[in-house]
Amino acid sequence: MAASPPFSVVAPVGPETPLVVEVPHAGLELPPHCLPPVVAPARALGRDADLFVDALYAGAPAAGATLLVAHVSRYVIDLNRAEGDVDAETVQGARSGTRLAHGLIWRLTTEGERALARPLSPGELAHRLETIYRPYHTALEGLLEAKRARFGFAVLLAAHSMPSVARAGHVDTGAVRADVVPGSRGRTSAHASVIDLVESQARAEGLSVAHDEPYKGGFSTMFYGRPHEGLHAIQVELARRLYMDESRLEPLRGGFGRTQSFCEGLVRRLGALTAADLR
Repeated sequence: MAASPPFSVVAPVGPETPLVVEVPHAGLELPPHCLPPVVAPARALGRDADLFVDALYAGAPAAGATLLVAHVSRYVIDLNRAEGDVDAETVQGARSGTRLAHGLIWRLTTEGERALARPLSPGELAHRLETIYRPYHTALEGLLEAKRARFGFAVLLAAHSMPSVARAGHVDTGAVRADVVPGSRGRTSAHASVIDLVESQARAEGLSVAHDEPYKGGFSTMFYGRPHEGLHAIQVELARRLYMDESRLEPLRGGFGRTQSFCEGLVRRLGALTAADLR
């Protein structure tokens, strides 16, 4: 039986726009060769995934955007981390000045339970990098470069979700998060027009907004967000209370449709930006 692809790319339908939507954390798949060291509880796989975010943005191609969706669990490899984000407790022989429980390879769940039975061998890490991580980022970089070549610029929407109330293990444990958190690493990863558009779309629908709090944007936002080169990246975190029952891990009737409509509107507005808007 052929292995399932670790990610998929859905091309635009109709007139193409400069927007790429990436969803790196919605996946739940654990390839067989990655199973032996994983001891994370099944509930953690769901609670630490951005469940249903791929479905929230499923309409992006119909609005002219390109959609990139990862299918593997972040407990296999975290696609929103740098390759060097490992320590000796997660990968044998790795050198890091800090301990990284939630780096490229998660050693602990968000709530501090063991996710790994043992450190990965260098060979195990290399296999995950070669078969999942690098192909994913090669695809993402290629999509952005193609957009920039065609339109003169590209916009990356890194689509995520977050627990509505920070759980044990989060830096803001117990805090009630805003509905929408645009992450732009201190407004440096995208032109102000991109950042302000996300806020205006949210506020127009009665949603609360907190920039960079508690998430400033991860690896994709930092690495691909180079506005001076015509590459604009913004991470958008949605509080899960908007669209799902966080205890049952099920979509909310009504709330899911409203949030999906918000996401579709955001995709259309970001895709309608022009080079003149970003000068």
